[in-house]
Amino acid sequence: MCDIWKDNKNLQQLTEDDVSGLLASLKQLGTKQVVMSGGEALLNQNFFKLCELLNNAGIKVSLLTTGLTIKHHAEQLIKWVHDIIVSLDGDQQLHDAIRNIPGAFQKLKDGVQHLHSLNPNYRITARAVIHRLNFWNWASIIHEAKLMGIHQVSFLPADVSSHAFNRQMAWEEPRQHEILLAEKELPELKAVIDRLISENRDDFSSGFIAESPEKLMQIYDYYAAFYGLNPFPFKKCNAPWVSTVIEADGNVRPCFFHDVMGNIRDTALVDILNTDAAIDFRKTLDMSTNSTCVKCVCSLNLPPRMNPVAH
Repeated sequence: MCDIWKDNKNLQQLTEDDVSGLLASLKQLGTKQVVMSGGEALLNQNFFKLCELLNNAGIKVSLLTTGLTIKHHAEQLIKWVHDIIVSLDGDQQLHDAIRNIPGAFQKLKDGVQHLHSLNPNYRITARAVIHRLNFWNWASIIHEAKLMGIHQVSFLPADVSSHAFNRQMAWEEPRQHEILLAEKELPELKAVIDRLISENRDDFSSGFIAESPEKLMQIYDYYAAFYGLNPFPFKKCNAPWVSTVIEADGNVRPCFFHDVMGNIRDTALVDILNTDAAIDFRKTLDMSTNSTCVKCVCSLNLPPRMNPVAH
């Protein structure tokens, strides 16, 4: 659901020098985990060198990926990446259609199962964005994740209104409504969620479904809010205080959705995060009223004394 791939022709990538320069700041900030995402992080030709640098500094690496090439990179992934989160959009036919890549589902499945043949305990979870094209296929997503051997699956609604993920402009209505449920479809969405809550009690209690039933119902609330049927659901999130996002061109954001604060190619990360403007942003940010936070689909809520995260 992102537009980062549209910028692939520009080949903007973090380099070995970028990450080497980051290490001093990451150590000073006490960072324990870096999440590699994209687009597709595995397209970066230096990906495993970057992971090696981070690992050698005592920082764990997690990977967000489409899963298309994880079988090819399996041995390296097990060596350098602590865990993997794959994107899953539906059953085989629907996943391939949404990805617009023939065979994408089978490549993902083969990769997951190959990784587990090498290390049965290697943690692989799935993340599914629920939207107009796949909400009716929700039960199949859960079923297919189990068949693949995924350890856990999580769900969130699609971001249809922000400038995040390389959208130079927020989506206009024609594009937005390809993904945003129509108001007349909301009762069907609610019925799907009600059925999942009723039929998948064991998956909630075991933690296979990461969210609680109440959080799944917030996906309905999110889409209903676009039609004024209820407020946007409140998200308990401390991302701007415990993490930061470093983009492929070196730009730094407090999270994926807020404005750029600086660039690591000009200024050290620790200095960017501690400018007067950055400190004031964190001091004054009220998520209950900030227009970006109100419509946000994501949340990160690390409890006290948990370790900072970089993306």
